[in-house]
Amino acid sequence: MRTYTTNIILFFLTIITTTFAGIAMSYKGELNWVLVANGFSFSLSLMFILGVHELAHYFTSTSHKVDATLPYFIPFPSLIGTFGAFIRIKSPIKDKKSLLDIGISGPGASFLLSIPIFLIGLKLSRPYPVSELPHAVLRLGDSIITWSLTKLVFPNISEGYDIIIHPMAFAGWIGFFVTSITLLPISQLDGGHIAYAILGRRIHAIISRILVLLLIPLGFLWPGWLLWALLIVLFIRLDHPAPLEPYSILDNKRKILGGLALLILILTFLPAPFRE
Repeated sequence: MRTYTTNIILFFLTIITTTFAGIAMSYKGELNWVLVANGFSFSLSLMFILGVHELAHYFTSTSHKVDATLPYFIPFPSLIGTFGAFIRIKSPIKDKKSLLDIGISGPGASFLLSIPIFLIGLKLSRPYPVSELPHAVLRLGDSIITWSLTKLVFPNISEGYDIIIHPMAFAGWIGFFVTSITLLPISQLDGGHIAYAILGRRIHAIISRILVLLLIPLGFLWPGWLLWALLIVLFIRLDHPAPLEPYSILDNKRKILGGLALLILILTFLPAPFRE
C-alpha cells in the first residue's frame, strides 16, 4: 500500500522555505505583516503553479493507466525557496499518444495558470526610477510572454523607470521560466516526451544532443544552463526509452498539440533570465 507521508512533509517544508524566500525579497531590516503577506502570496502562487503542473502529469498518467506518484516538492533555501517538484512514473508508457499527452499536460497547465498570476502580480507592482534602484536588486529578463503582458499592464512606462514587481508576479515569472525549461526537447524532459512522440527515436536523439551542446555557450549568459546540462547528462541521460508500442501512430490533434508546445516554448524561453 502506497503512503504519502514523504509527499506531505516535503509539501509543508516547501511552503515554509518559499514563504521565507518571499519575505526576503522585500525585507529591509524590519518584519511586518505586509512582508508576511508578500511571503505567503509568493509561496502560495508558486506552489499552486508547480503543484498544478505536476498534478496534470499525474492525472494524465493515471488516465492512460500509467502508474505514477503524487508530486514530490523539493524545499531548498534559496532565492525562490524550492528546487521545483516532480512525479515518478513507475510503469512503462504504452504508446506515443500517451507519451505526448503526459508530456504536454504539465507545461500546458503551468503556462495557462502563470498568465493570470503574473497579471495580478503586475497589477500590484509599481514603476520605480532606475537611478534609485538598490545595486543589489535582482533584475529579471523578459521572455516574449512576460514582455507582452508587462506592456499590457504598463503601456506607457516613462523612460528611466523599471518595474518593481510584486512577489506574486515573480511567482508567475518563475512559472513561465520553469515551463520553458521543461519544454526543452531534450532527454526525458516534457519537451523530450513530445519530441520523441512526434519525431521518433533517431531525430529525438540528434536534437537532444545538439541542444545539450547549445546549453554550454548559453552558460555564458546564465551559469544555470551549465548546471542544467550537467544534470541532464549525469542523471537524466540523453536518450529516451521507447514506449511499449514504439510504432504507434499519432493523430492530427496530437500533432497540433505538439505545435502548440513549441509555440509555448518560444513564448517563454529566456536565454538570459537575469539582467545586470
